Amino acid sequence: MAQTKRKRRTKHRGTPAGTIQARGRTGRPPTPEERKRQTRGDARERRLNTPPTWKSSLMRAVIAAAIVFVFLLVTAKGKNKLPVALSFTAVALVVYVPAGYYLELFLYRRRMRKKAAGSTPAKRGR
Repeated sequence: MAQTKRKRRTKHRGTPAGTIQARGRTGRPPTPEERKRQTRGDARERRLNTPPTWKSSLMRAVIAAAIVFVFLLVTAKGKNKLPVALSFTAVALVVYVPAGYYLELFLYRRRMRKKAAGSTPAKRGR
């Protein structure tokens, strides 16, 4: 009679404490595409786990303020385009730096809380 249950391809090792560890991947090595995907995921995880800095917030605000400046130069009407664009850009920069920092700080803290809550076992029984 043919075997109905598919056999396991890799062995499990038992430890002296009685736990069982899977050996992991013992087959073919990962392709360059798979390695790149894993590296990209690791880089994303590392980036998300670093706390925000004022410098990163300033750089992001400068980029956003430059976009506002160009937009106002292109769309403003009248002969006072440059002073209007510069004043709005300065206001945008003053607003964007702290707003960006505190938004990133909020998202970072929320991510760390979720990560900490996910690593502990659930206490509620349903």
